[in-house]
Amino acid sequence: MTEEIDFILESTEESMNGTIAHLEKEFLNIRAGKASPAMLGGVFVDYYGAATPLSQVSKISVPDARTITLQPFEKNMLQAIEKAIMIANIGFNPMNNGDMVIISVPPLTEERRRDLAKQAKAEAEDAKIGIRNSRKDANTDIKKLEKEGTSEDICKSAEEEVQNLTNAYIKKIDELLVAKEAEIMKV
Repeated sequence: MTEEIDFILESTEESMNGTIAHLEKEFLNIRAGKASPAMLGGVFVDYYGAATPLSQVSKISVPDARTITLQPFEKNMLQAIEKAIMIANIGFNPMNNGDMVIISVPPLTEERRRDLAKQAKAEAEDAKIGIRNSRKDANTDIKKLEKEGTSEDICKSAEEEVQNLTNAYIKKIDELLVAKEAEIMKV
């Protein structure tokens, strides 16, 4: 019967790892002070009728901490790229110089930094909810096994293991949040 418990523990840990990966991806979308190609990760361009990620229609580079440049693979995509950045509403004002799109990343105000820190905190809280839901699902599965005849001691130790996993992943989320808040608040 411990095979089922091992499976439950493995799938729970996999689910919790997925939650952490999602949180890290969300944190990339919350910009700190420096320019980064990841800031444009959610921008899609209308490329001959198909919504295509910006990175697939242009070369994105960061020449300095306050500038992002986009060199389109096809020159006729300049206006489409510019339009897509405006529509994405990420607070950037792209400029087109005829060869490439240049984005000046404005410095963050103190108020905007606080808003971004709140946004990071909200994302971390969502991740914690995901971890707790994984714990709840695992405990439900363990209870089912107990009703089906698995020893109470084995089920009890499995529930403790699930709780230990939960505590470890919640701690990891807190560490990620502290790091992200420090990055956001650093001027």
